[in-house]
Amino acid sequence: MTTFKDHFSDHAEAYAAYRPGYPPALADWLGRIAPGRRLVLDCGCGTGQLSCLLGDVFERVVATDASAQQIAGARPHPAVEYRRAPAEDSGLADGSADLVTVAQAAHWFDLPAFYEEVRRVLRPAGVLALITYGLARVSPRVDAVVQDFYEGTAKPYWPPERCHVEDGYASLDFPFLEIAPPQFRMEATWSFQAYAGYIGTWSAVKHLEQDQGPAPFQAFLAELEQAWGDPTVIRRITWPLSLRVGQL
Repeated sequence: MTTFKDHFSDHAEAYAAYRPGYPPALADWLGRIAPGRRLVLDCGCGTGQLSCLLGDVFERVVATDASAQQIAGARPHPAVEYRRAPAEDSGLADGSADLVTVAQAAHWFDLPAFYEEVRRVLRPAGVLALITYGLARVSPRVDAVVQDFYEGTAKPYWPPERCHVEDGYASLDFPFLEIAPPQFRMEATWSFQAYAGYIGTWSAVKHLEQDQGPAPFQAFLAELEQAWGDPTVIRRITWPLSLRVGQL
């Protein structure tokens, strides 16, 4: 097992509970542009948010993550096989995959080594899709409170790789023939507790609490709850997706 930057293993259960799901339309579109629907390699799969959607479209999904805790907490699906493995060494046969996907994880990879692995495992005309998302949109008042926390208290605790999420992966090296994707977004209808739980999965929040204890995050949550209003009110939350999609 190669070394990797592990920001999520110690709260894999919360990650599984509070991370939003990807839209089925994304998996359907990837199924249409891939050269076949036999095999997908989903790297950095976490607890299987995207893997299971792909399993509804493709015959087989091999979903890998370097974190044993994330794999242990992954959602079961009859078409998905979870493996603990780094993205740079999947263990798949040469030329066996129609599609390689990475959702909200490519910025943690050794990209030159990962791209070498992508070229090895993809079949001719195979497709690579890197997917990411930034801050959610709830309401102007809620969004302003979250933006202030993100750019203020939490900012020193984000890993440097976060810059790639902020620019929608536009600055990542991507040496493939690019395919322009449609616009996709994730959506959820959540209570205040669920939204707060999601923000609690941010890697910056974990580092903030390790450094300063729970007080700064709890103060932010109190301000966020005031902006939210009645905490039992269910609100619609959206995350615009950014994609880099390429073909061999």
